[in-house]
Amino acid sequence: MIDVHLYGKLRRFTGDTNPRREAVLPMEARGGETISDIIGRIGIPMEELGRNIFLNGEVSALDRPVKDGDRLGVFPDDMQLLYRQYFPKRGGDEG
Repeated sequence: MIDVHLYGKLRRFTGDTNPRREAVLPMEARGGETISDIIGRIGIPMEELGRNIFLNGEVSALDRPVKDGDRLGVFPDDMQLLYRQYFPKRGGDEG
């Protein structure tokens, strides 16, 4: 399983919009899937995604593969973080 943590307006994809609870969507990991595949299975429109996507605490690009036990954090386009100074870059993060 992959734990997908959704933030801000993306919380609605978990079915629980209560801001006092974590919005976590457990998903089955399928072999060869990427972050983009997981986001597509959830049904999040790409235009709602920000550049703040974290896989196991690392800033990640959409083409990074996922596996069982991973923790994926996805922030929307209206919640940008100043992460580049603080987090390691992985999976094609440019900029």
